[in-house]
Amino acid sequence: MRKGATSSSSPAEPVQLTPGSQERRITNISRRKMMADSGSHGEQVAVIGNADNTEAENNIINTMVEKGTSLLKKLEINVAEAEKRTGKNTVNMQETYTVYLVETRPSETVPNVSPATTPDTLWRRYSEFELLRTYLLVTYPYIIIPPLPEKRAEFVWHKLSADNLDPDFVERRRVGLENFLLRVMSHPVLCEDKIVFLFLTEEKGWRDAVLETGFQDKADSRLKSLSAMFRVKNPDKRFTALKQYSDELNAAISQLLRVRARVADRLYGVYKVHGNYGRVFSEWSAIEKEMGDGLQSAGHHMDTYAASIDDILEEEEHYADQLKEYLFYTEAVRSVCRKHELIQYELEVAAQDLAYKKQQREELATGMVRVFSLKGMTSKLFGQESQEQRESRLAALEQSIQEGEQTLKEKNTECQEFVQTAWEDIERFKEQKDRDLREALISYAIMQISMCKKGIQVWSNAKECFNKM
Repeated sequence: MRKGATSSSSPAEPVQLTPGSQERRITNISRRKMMADSGSHGEQVAVIGNADNTEAENNIINTMVEKGTSLLKKLEINVAEAEKRTGKNTVNMQETYTVYLVETRPSETVPNVSPATTPDTLWRRYSEFELLRTYLLVTYPYIIIPPLPEKRAEFVWHKLSADNLDPDFVERRRVGLENFLLRVMSHPVLCEDKIVFLFLTEEKGWRDAVLETGFQDKADSRLKSLSAMFRVKNPDKRFTALKQYSDELNAAISQLLRVRARVADRLYGVYKVHGNYGRVFSEWSAIEKEMGDGLQSAGHHMDTYAASIDDILEEEEHYADQLKEYLFYTEAVRSVCRKHELIQYELEVAAQDLAYKKQQREELATGMVRVFSLKGMTSKLFGQESQEQRESRLAALEQSIQEGEQTLKEKNTECQEFVQTAWEDIERFKEQKDRDLREALISYAIMQISMCKKGIQVWSNAKECFNKM
C-alpha cells in the first residue's frame, strides 16, 4: 500500500469549493461506530451530512450502512478530496479530468495499531469506480449492486451548472463515491471480494488484477437478456412484480425530481425579488429623513434573505442526490430480474430439449412416429433401420438423455440457488430503501420548514423596522 500517493505525470489543481460547500464537508460518523462483533445482527446508521449544530443534525443527509462486516470493521474508508488534472487520454488528446483521493486507515479497534496512524491514500478516477462496479455486476448477478453517483448532472434547476467540472458538482460526486464505497464495504458478500480490497490498497496493479479475472467474458449480452425476457414461458411472479415495481419507482422518483427542479426555479425567483425589495428600500431611505433608518434596516434584511438562496438550493441538491441514488438503484434491481429471466429461460430450454430426446427414444423403441419428421419420411422411402443401427442410436440417445438430465438438474439447482440468494439480498435492499427514503424525505421536509421560518423571521424583522419609523 502507498502512503500519501500522488501523481507526477500531470499537474494537479485542487477543486475550489464555495463557502457553502466547505461548510457541508462530509462527516462520516459510522467509521467510528461500526465496530460490533461479527455475529451481531443489529443495524447501524452511517450519517453523511452536517454535524455542526442541532438544526444541522435534523437536516442530515442520511445513508444507511449495515454493520457486522469484516473489512469495514478493520478499515476506516473515506473519499477525502478531489483534484482537477490535465493529461492525455488513450487517443493522445489533451483532456481535463477529476481524480478522487481514497483514504483507508486501520480502525481504532484493531489491536496493536495506533488510532493516529497515517492513512494509506491513492487516487482514483471516476472511470475506475465504474470498472469496479461493472466487475461486481458480472461477478455477483444475484446482488443489487450499489449505484455510482451521476456522471453528469441531471434533473437540475436552470441556474445550477451542469458542468461535470463545476466545484459544487464535483463535491457532491465525491460524497456519492464515498457513499458507494461504504455501501460495498457494508455488504456481507461484496466486502469479502479481493478485487474490492485491491481497489482500496493497490493504485497501480488493481486494474490488471480485475482484468485478469476475465469477468468481461462472463457478461451477458443485452440481446441475449432481451431474448430471454420475451421467450421465457413460466416467469417467476415475484420477479415479474419486482421488475414492475422497479419501473414504477423509477417513474415516481423521476417525476419527483422534475417537480423539485421546477419548485427550485420558482423559489429562486421569489428570493431574488426580495433583493429588489432591498434595493428599493435602500434607495428610498436616501430621500427620507425620519424614515430613512427604518427603510435602510428593512432593505438590509431583504438583501440578506435574497443572498441566502444560493446556499439553500445547493444544500437541496444533496437531498436530491439521495433520491437520485435510488433512481439509479432501480436499474440494479432490473439487472437482477434480467439475470433470473435468463437462468429461467436456459432451464426451460434444457427441459424442452430433454423432453424431445425422451420422445425420440420412445419412438425409436416402439417404431411409432407421433409427429411428422424428416427421419420418418426417410424410413418410409428407404426402409427401416437394421437392429444394430437402432440399438446404436438407442445407446447414443440414452447417453444424451443422461447428459440432458444432468444438465437439467444443474440448471434447476442454479435457478433455485439464484432465487434464494437474490431474494435474501432483495429483502435486505427493501429494508435499506425504506429507511433511507423515509429519512431523506423527513430531512427534506424539516429543511423546508426551517427555510419558511427564516422567511417569516425576515418579514417580522422588517415589520419591526417599519414600526420604528
